Amino acid sequence: MNDLVRQHTALSDSDLEWLHLLVSEWQLLSDLSFADLVLWVPTLDGTRYVSVAQMRPNTGPTSYQDDMVGHLVPRGRRPMLDTALDEGRIVREGDPEWREEVPVRVESIPVRRDGRVLGVIARNTNLLTVRTPSRLELTYLQSASDLAQMIAAGSFPFPGQQVDMDASPRAGDGLIRLDADGVVQYASPNALSAYHRLGLAADLVGHHLGRATAELAPARGPVDEALVKLASGWAPREFEVEGNDGVIQLRAIPLKPKGTHIGSLVLLRDVTELRRRERELITKDATIREIHHRVKNNLQTVAALLRLQARRMDSPQGREALNEAVRRVGSIAIVHETLSQNLDERVEFDEIADRVLAMVAEISPGKVAGRRSGRFGILDAEVATPLSMVLTEVLQNALEHAFAPGEQGTVEVGAVRGGSSTEPRLRVTVRDDGRGLPEGFDPQRAGNLGLQIVRTLVEGEMSGTFDMLPAPGRGTQVVLDIPVRAEKH
Repeated sequence: MNDLVRQHTALSDSDLEWLHLLVSEWQLLSDLSFADLVLWVPTLDGTRYVSVAQMRPNTGPTSYQDDMVGHLVPRGRRPMLDTALDEGRIVREGDPEWREEVPVRVESIPVRRDGRVLGVIARNTNLLTVRTPSRLELTYLQSASDLAQMIAAGSFPFPGQQVDMDASPRAGDGLIRLDADGVVQYASPNALSAYHRLGLAADLVGHHLGRATAELAPARGPVDEALVKLASGWAPREFEVEGNDGVIQLRAIPLKPKGTHIGSLVLLRDVTELRRRERELITKDATIREIHHRVKNNLQTVAALLRLQARRMDSPQGREALNEAVRRVGSIAIVHETLSQNLDERVEFDEIADRVLAMVAEISPGKVAGRRSGRFGILDAEVATPLSMVLTEVLQNALEHAFAPGEQGTVEVGAVRGGSSTEPRLRVTVRDDGRGLPEGFDPQRAGNLGLQIVRTLVEGEMSGTFDMLPAPGRGTQVVLDIPVRAEKH
């Protein structure tokens, strides 16, 4: 719609924003009218109309099989559009049009803002299935007529009340029509069912909706007064009411077709099961985070016990083996600590990589500096946990074997996201500027425990590849290439 309006019309940005607000609301008008809606806006030179938006009803058959958005129509071809635009009034006169052997009633509703007519809504009703209307259908049509008059007067939609139509109740979910005093004139079967879920034993018709709703809600005191006013429909608001283990979502729409408040339209939906599932998910998320927190605490306890045991070891080899175990346990604990703070089983791995790098650097026998380049991004827990251990082992191996005691140097961890949209991958490089690999060294056959852990985790758990080779210039670089899931933006 933005492109069409800016390309063909003279409307300002504030006018365009008003049209967006209208389009966010007009599914309601379409459903209440049982009709298709097409928004026509005059072109810059005033000789044509361009259709910038279209809506089909959920409550009846469509009048347009084709997409009308972007069509240009010369002025004069549709006289009802001209009359509605020029005179600023709703135009209903005229015989039905026949489209592919289907009779269609056509009406035109001017769209007014601040006293100016911005465009015209063509309301097209398929008359092929017309029958004697029920009380529900009559209420729908009367409410649609009131809303159309408000659009023509510039009092609907309501400024500052942008509605999310995916989350907001719709006409078919439940509808209540109130008079000017807030007394129920009509309640659809779905609306009655929702109120029965709250504990209502009687019919709603003839009762004051605000007071009836407040009696069903468990709260008392000042909240009741606010609820009474909200449910009476005096202001455009969305709110929820909970009672008797049921939850209903309500949306009040004041009706002022001629500038005077004549009543309200209340749309409502039973969201009991939806809220129950949301609470279950919140409870589940909290439980998962608590589990990760306790696992982290237990791992830290294990690390502390191993550290105590290492201090009591007389053998340097045994002490070093326990210290390596402490670092391995610590790297896993970092991942669980991060998971305990998230709402899902995904983590921002850059922070984990920095903490692992700092943790391993603390045991450096020399003055070796560690740094990170690139970005790991967000990783699943099943990738983050083994990757943290692999990173720990590779860094520890580099700091222990690449430099002589007291020697200065640098270890850099690099990360690059790549691959395709269907097969995203992460390439990790750990490079040092130390003494390099021994002659004849084969990383795929080296037997020390650290490299065995790396090979097992990379190739087994992460389905990736691992290689260790001389770095350009001097030193060694380890290259990991692993499949990952695409990041969500």
